[in-house]
Amino acid sequence: MSPVDADVSMLRLWPAFLTVTSMTAILRFSGAGKRDPLIEEWLNKTDALTAVARTWFKRMRACGEDVQELMHDGHPIVCVEDAPFAYVDVFRSHTNVGFFYGAHLDDPAGLLEGTGRNMRHVKLRPGHEPDSVALGNLIDASYLDVKMRLRAE
Repeated sequence: MSPVDADVSMLRLWPAFLTVTSMTAILRFSGAGKRDPLIEEWLNKTDALTAVARTWFKRMRACGEDVQELMHDGHPIVCVEDAPFAYVDVFRSHTNVGFFYGAHLDDPAGLLEGTGRNMRHVKLRPGHEPDSVALGNLIDASYLDVKMRLRAE
């Protein structure tokens, strides 16, 4: 299956993963590229919380050939074109997997936290394994959501 066919196939799933209440203006970051050496350095830290972040960031990178990345405010983010859709960050006692338009994603597993107008995150704590299928679905949905927002412009 070609990347374009895969995109079309995934777009058929889009309504199942998203609850679009409105198409807000798209946040944009300049400087995104295919691989950022600063992100590689950040991800290669050896602590357990960064290892969790590394796993999920690799999953984000695998969403599509059009995924780009950059460091913003000290943490790795992934974009389509220059529009961010997800990020990882490490704190003292947990790792966040965050979504720039997470408030608009369907979350049947109840993983998302936060109260902002658009952003949501999933807190991953040592010893508490997340529902990896549900988190993977959120990552896919976030990727597809930003692609749809870009197409709607």
